[in-house]
Amino acid sequence: MKRINLTIAILLIGALLASCSEQQPKDNLPASGEAAASQEPSASSTPDTEAALVTSQPAPTESPVSEEETSAAPLYRMSEAYRFVPIEDQTPSKVVLLTFDDGPKDKEVLTSILDTLDRHKAKAIFFVNGYRVKQNPDLLKLINEREQTIGNHSFDHNNLKEESKEVVEKQIGDVQTDVDALIGRKPLFFRPPYGSGSAIVKETAKNHGMLYMTWSNGSLDWDKSAKGKPDVVIKNVLEQLHPGANILMHELKWTADALEELLTALESKGYGFIDPATIELTR
Repeated sequence: MKRINLTIAILLIGALLASCSEQQPKDNLPASGEAAASQEPSASSTPDTEAALVTSQPAPTESPVSEEETSAAPLYRMSEAYRFVPIEDQTPSKVVLLTFDDGPKDKEVLTSILDTLDRHKAKAIFFVNGYRVKQNPDLLKLINEREQTIGNHSFDHNNLKEESKEVVEKQIGDVQTDVDALIGRKPLFFRPPYGSGSAIVKETAKNHGMLYMTWSNGSLDWDKSAKGKPDVVIKNVLEQLHPGANILMHELKWTADALEELLTALESKGYGFIDPATIELTR
């Protein structure tokens, strides 16, 4: 009897539990996204495998930046009088361009000039002659290594105004070729010997991608009146000083000796130094 009663009790409890399960409201079921998140990851989608899949995806490539986009816009433009004027109003106008002609020829003098420029954080154009480049290729490389600019001053320092078109082409073109062979790039600035040019000389320089210039401030360091006299070189430059001055100097000992005092005097008057890299090459 007891066994029958126990069996009946067990059956009644089982029936009651089944009835409760069927009556559970469907609103208590998790949403599909939550249900997926609560599931165990399958063997094919373990965290390690997922990481491997992510890292194996090719990284997005950035569009290459062109030279035009990375190069800064020029700050100065050369006038018809070979002076430099700001392209934008906010660019300082009280500046000078430093240039040195007729090298490279003397390591001691050249190194002195380069050291002084470095002390003043100044840049300059060194207008070189081709025959001197042939004699002193190491000095040309030194100018380049010291992050100064190299310009073309013809091969033989002839008066190009008196030469034929063919001679002018060779005098200018050979320097371009030789400089390029030594430092991997060609000059972008040309100055004719004695400041003596012609339509043919200007056109030839332009065809080689160079800006033609003479000067607007002559130090006269080449003249016998200044030979061995650094104070005369300084005086000559300061007497002709003007905003945007294009200062002509040479690779000479007394010019090197004058340079520290000259640059200090220019700075004391509020002048800065044009980096040739900021000059517009077309005019």
